[in-house]
Amino acid sequence: MPFSSLPPVLAEALVARGYEAPTAVQAAVIQPEAAGRDLIVSAQTGSGKTVAFGLAFAGELLADGDLPPAGAPLALAIAPTRELALQVSRELQWLYAGAHARIATCVGGMDPSKERRNLNHGAHIVVGTPGRLRDHLERGALDLSSLHAVVLDEADEMLDMGFREDLEQILDGTPDTRRTLLFSATMPKPIVALARRYQHDALRIETASEERGHGDIAYQAVTVAPADIEHAVINLLRYHEAETAILFCATRDNVRHLHASLLERGFAAVALSGEHSQSERNAALQALRDRRARVCVATDVAARGIDLPSLTLVVHVELPRDAETLQHRSGRTGRAGKKGTAVLIVPYPRRRRVDMMLRQARIPVEWIPAPSAADIRSADRERLLTALLAPVEVDDEDRELAQRLIAEKSPEDIAAALVHAHRASLPQAEELLDADTAPQTARDRGPRPGFEDTVWFRMDIGRRQNADPRWLLPLICRRGHVTKAEIGAIRINPNDTLFELPRGVADRFLASVRRTANPDSDEGSLTIAPFSGNPREATQRRGDNAARPPRSGGNGPARGHGGAARHTAKPFRPKRNG
Repeated sequence: MPFSSLPPVLAEALVARGYEAPTAVQAAVIQPEAAGRDLIVSAQTGSGKTVAFGLAFAGELLADGDLPPAGAPLALAIAPTRELALQVSRELQWLYAGAHARIATCVGGMDPSKERRNLNHGAHIVVGTPGRLRDHLERGALDLSSLHAVVLDEADEMLDMGFREDLEQILDGTPDTRRTLLFSATMPKPIVALARRYQHDALRIETASEERGHGDIAYQAVTVAPADIEHAVINLLRYHEAETAILFCATRDNVRHLHASLLERGFAAVALSGEHSQSERNAALQALRDRRARVCVATDVAARGIDLPSLTLVVHVELPRDAETLQHRSGRTGRAGKKGTAVLIVPYPRRRRVDMMLRQARIPVEWIPAPSAADIRSADRERLLTALLAPVEVDDEDRELAQRLIAEKSPEDIAAALVHAHRASLPQAEELLDADTAPQTARDRGPRPGFEDTVWFRMDIGRRQNADPRWLLPLICRRGHVTKAEIGAIRINPNDTLFELPRGVADRFLASVRRTANPDSDEGSLTIAPFSGNPREATQRRGDNAARPPRSGGNGPARGHGGAARHTAKPFRPKRNG
């Protein structure tokens, strides 16, 4: 039996829950060498660590095979967020249900007087967030004198969120004889210092490296033009049609904008960020669990502790700051043996940096193009055929209505109407920038009207920075308030890019670039300045081929357009279709 070393009441609960064998971290904490010792456990989100620490302190709680009458708590579990604390409480409830354990939860956003009453009535296990636990401790409602075990779940996150003082005050109020079980996905210096102060002869358990990248998560990366980020999000949602999906943004403003855009397009979406009240967060999570909503737009902090069994798609709309954040985000899916997909949306200029981060973190990733409208239509057809050809139970009333329809229309017309009704309920896919958007090679065959006299401009970004006409062209149009038809040749060199405009629009273009400059861009600053010299010779000196040969009349200096424009491309802000 895989759980033969556990108290029977816990083994029975695990089997009833469908566990056939413990996960790596669960197996590690119930080994004989871990019994009774302080533990430092490195385990990733989604590895089964909540059940693991419930098993780890079972020896202290069920010493005689049963729990004593509820009084001062015997075990304390501390989590960084309300959602994670509630998740921990739910897991421990079913795990210890057979032992009739009383579990009290103390988290922000709940009625503190009710929590104090629950503590006064006695509890075997207390689960809470640092701030609320410290408040109850200072008010005398939380008695830690009988504690046998303390668990710090996601300790690295708690320190990142500024809970050091709260944790130290709580731990200082516990008996020296208690066990301290520290669970953390990463082990930065502050965690090591905390362990050194509050643990004795701790056993180090490493499972994060085995599970790194989450074996049940398929990582994908799609490169898009910066102006196409929102369109790529729409197409990814439509292509996957996930039962539940979560979209990660960096700021609450971007969460708000993207959420509004999704609602406008017909997606059933909710939002989670720091600007939402606890009741709003509860309503959003309940809508996801009830399947009334299928998409959640969230910030990193707001999404911590979310556990949605139906979540199969994570989209990093804005790139995480490092590999650890990437894995924390992605760990919302691919849980309990289920498969999940995590997609990074990578603007062309940032591909090299993202590729380096993934390689250093040893996260296997598949670089793929963003789903096109044609891809989505094809997937829709397959899904529709599968749904309509699936066997269904019908009653006499259904058959009677079907006969009336056949009497009025042909089967082909009825089927076509059914397909149309199905498609009409789906949000429309977006057309992404593609090769047709880039400058056309037909323009290279000689000068065309309006390009007899041109001015050349230079941007300090080139092929080494992943410059590409597919995203440079819309960037130039958007920031210079010009059209594709007003842009001539584009020459991409190793470290810079040259492009030409008709002399008649050059002043207007430069003025617009200055007005639309944004120092807080996600794409990075670009210097756009008039170029004086021969672009063909400049390209040859730079040892690179032109994206297109120059037109006649475009080799002269840009007279009358002095001064560089410090240009920063527009940061991601979801657009609304009016």
